[in-house]
Amino acid sequence: MQGLGELETAVMEVLWLDPSPQRVRDVLDALSTRRKLAYTTVMTVLDNLHRKGWVSRELDGRAYRYLATRSREDSVAHALRELLDSAEDPESVLLRFARSVSPRESEVLRRALGDTAGDQ
Repeated sequence: MQGLGELETAVMEVLWLDPSPQRVRDVLDALSTRRKLAYTTVMTVLDNLHRKGWVSRELDGRAYRYLATRSREDSVAHALRELLDSAEDPESVLLRFARSVSPRESEVLRRALGDTAGDQ
């Protein structure tokens, strides 16, 4: 995910998989199947994600519970938007992308553009 490190992305994946508020321990347990991490490492990553606006948190007793502030799909769409905005020739990039999509993805785009054509 653009703007996130590898561990930040892994933490976000945990939060996206279970949309209920997660404690540091919950995230650590979910990540421990893939790698060995310290509790304080996960706590620091969640704090950084909160500071960056990727997660919100609410105090529950003495521990915070964390939630993703936007869905994975919104995050990916935002990253694509940033890439297009940073391109020297965004139209060319968009056209190249459009030529690379699968027939199913092309149909989804056609339907979405058809739905918005009357909005303009």
